[in-house]
Amino acid sequence: MSSDFADASLSRRAFVRSCAVGALALSSHRILHAAALGSGFTSAPRFGPARRIMPLDTDWLFGGRLSDASTAADFNDGGFTRVTLPHCVTKLSWRDWDPSSWEQQWIYRRHFNLPASARAGRVFVAFDGVMVGATPVINGHALPTHLGGYLPFRHELTEHLREGDNVLAVAVDSRWSNVPPEGAPVGPKRIDYLEPGGIHRGVRLEIVPPIAIADVFAKPINVLEANRRIDVACTLDAGVALPAGTRLVAELRDGSRILAHAERAVDPAGPGPVAAGLTLSDLGNVALWDVDRPQLYDLVTTLVIAGQPVHDHRVRLGLRDARFELDGFHLNGRRLQLFGLNRHELYPYVGAAMPARVMRRDAEILRREFACNIVRCSHYPQSEAFLDACDEQGLLVWEEVPGWGYIGDAAWQKLLLRDVRDMITRDRNHPSIVIWGTRVNESPNEEELYHQTRAIAKSLDDSRPTSGTMTSGSRKTWQTKWHEDVFAYDDYHAEPDGTVGIEPPVPGHPYLLAEAVGQFNYAARKGFNSIYRRGGDVATQQLQALRHAQAHSRAAVNPRICGVIAWCAFEYGSLVNPWHNVKCPGVADVFRIPKLGAAFYRAQVDPAVRPVIEPNFYWDFGAQTPRGPGKHAAIFSNCDRLEVFVAGVHHASLTPDRTDYPHVRHAPSFVDLELDGSGHPELRIDGYVGGRRVASRTFSSDPTRDQFVVTADDPALRGDGSDATRIVFRVADAFGANRAFGAGTVTFELAGPAELVGDNPFVLDDAGGAGAVWVRSQASGSGDVILTAHHVRLGATTLHLKIEPAINA
Repeated sequence: MSSDFADASLSRRAFVRSCAVGALALSSHRILHAAALGSGFTSAPRFGPARRIMPLDTDWLFGGRLSDASTAADFNDGGFTRVTLPHCVTKLSWRDWDPSSWEQQWIYRRHFNLPASARAGRVFVAFDGVMVGATPVINGHALPTHLGGYLPFRHELTEHLREGDNVLAVAVDSRWSNVPPEGAPVGPKRIDYLEPGGIHRGVRLEIVPPIAIADVFAKPINVLEANRRIDVACTLDAGVALPAGTRLVAELRDGSRILAHAERAVDPAGPGPVAAGLTLSDLGNVALWDVDRPQLYDLVTTLVIAGQPVHDHRVRLGLRDARFELDGFHLNGRRLQLFGLNRHELYPYVGAAMPARVMRRDAEILRREFACNIVRCSHYPQSEAFLDACDEQGLLVWEEVPGWGYIGDAAWQKLLLRDVRDMITRDRNHPSIVIWGTRVNESPNEEELYHQTRAIAKSLDDSRPTSGTMTSGSRKTWQTKWHEDVFAYDDYHAEPDGTVGIEPPVPGHPYLLAEAVGQFNYAARKGFNSIYRRGGDVATQQLQALRHAQAHSRAAVNPRICGVIAWCAFEYGSLVNPWHNVKCPGVADVFRIPKLGAAFYRAQVDPAVRPVIEPNFYWDFGAQTPRGPGKHAAIFSNCDRLEVFVAGVHHASLTPDRTDYPHVRHAPSFVDLELDGSGHPELRIDGYVGGRRVASRTFSSDPTRDQFVVTADDPALRGDGSDATRIVFRVADAFGANRAFGAGTVTFELAGPAELVGDNPFVLDDAGGAGAVWVRSQASGSGDVILTAHHVRLGATTLHLKIEPAINA
């Protein structure tokens, strides 16, 4: 690409020296309105001159262990393996993760050329997340090291770029480090979640004019009043001094329709960061964002110099009023009982290295399948793709800094303060986020440190409260050492009868349960050894949904309690109280397949949306349940009445148990199903709402009629090398319900422009009869994909997927 360059290098200093104000506007205009910017450049649909993006997720070369020479520009990387981001440095199964397999230093390299249209701009490389430390090296020049795996960082490359081939090397340090949440001398067993290394989020080049909009915070004000407005705070990154005549223009848009407009002059200033603000008013035609109607808008802010638009910046936002009060949580003026689950961003086979589609799917599961209205991002900032989906789904979010109980030295604490700043700066435009977790999860009361984290939060966003989880230990001194806006408590204690206990709120402050249930052993009234594993003890599995129902019902008795964010949504890799290094408090397994524990959540949806019948048992007469589900078997449903039939004969009429579960939307029903199953009777449950049958489910106890069910979340993928979809496979009864302890080995055959991510073969026995793999597209691939899954006993099933060409705008 040497013809693209008039000079041998791109020098920002040389550009600044030779650039007059008029040339600045014209060259910026030329950069951003060029008809063709070269292969690989994309942008969002434009209303004005947006920044140009060159994705760098494909064509990375992974060399394994870092060597002294492997970051050099002329290093021979011909033997490296070509990989696509997101990427994990080691091959993982769905269980038995070993931190020693990734706790090394690793090397990635990426070659790229820049088109001539980039010559007059400033070029940055942006990383969305690298676990856990990263030192980028551009053409042999080392850039500053970034420590921390959960937030983005960015470096300017302009002065170090050259004509033709540029080499970006990244030395990734995945060793246990003195960085939140790590640092404790005992190593990975000190925190509750594992952190497989790699470049686990996206990387891109960003090309902007010499003066550009670096950040915009759009803060809605008085949204419940007639004089509602949006205060827009802008930060300009001025590589040269701002000339006279510089203006900012802001437009609130609904699609192509402009709802509000404001503009102002910006006084000459710089070089360096320049702050400017403006206000959008007359917003009477703007709808509020709500959990049931998550209305979103685009705010486009444009920088105008000498009458020419040279750069724009767009954020998505929603207007809502969210308040934690003494009488509960209020959204847009009405009290809303918070009903949610915690989420870890860990997956089988790849750790956190899953693409946007897979991240977004978690939000859909939580909001649509589990009926949650809030999720806690435990215990670190999570991917922007997930937060975007929360905005779209109407799923409220608690987001918090990285950490789990441990507070390190001064250097560690300095990084935590940086993480607070970076988290809030990145995510404060998301309407779904209603609270900032500025304390390390379940940490001691470090007053000075948390005074600083709160101050940073308030300086960046005073529209949201701060909090952080308290435990029975830190709660003892809360009256003198706790200073947050919302008192959030992890409540793990039992009543004398071995059921879920809920502590009364502390006086004088909004109160929220940030965790409950988990693996706490309520029967023993101590310990966290309740392993709710699909392949484990059936009696234990049947307790999980009931514990969650008890927690939500008993918390809702007291209107002072804003709600419960229970522990937790999905199983995850851990060395703390695990089974084969998988921790099993999730109501769904690591594959996101619902367990019996999810029955309670799945039934909390409005029956007009979806009638639900979810037995809290397996219809099985095997070794663990030779006489069936038992005398007090629970059925979760959103129906008014259930009619139960065994072997075609009416067995019982059931209504919800409002006595023991009075404060959940849909209480469970209970039935005596202890009986002789030698004849393999069928079970049928009919559900009625308002006297009308709205649902019916049938279950078979005859394992000779079992089937092998294979499904894909999505029929088509983008051929960008990163996109992926989940393939769920399970042993089911004749009517499609999961078979208890379904066993057997599954093997896969894949043809077409895609690859399989997961164990092949996969042994179902320890997974309890259900599992998943992912199919990931190949870079620049398109066409048909045929996946055949073979069960050793039940035969084969074939799925057809489509890989669609990736389109660069």
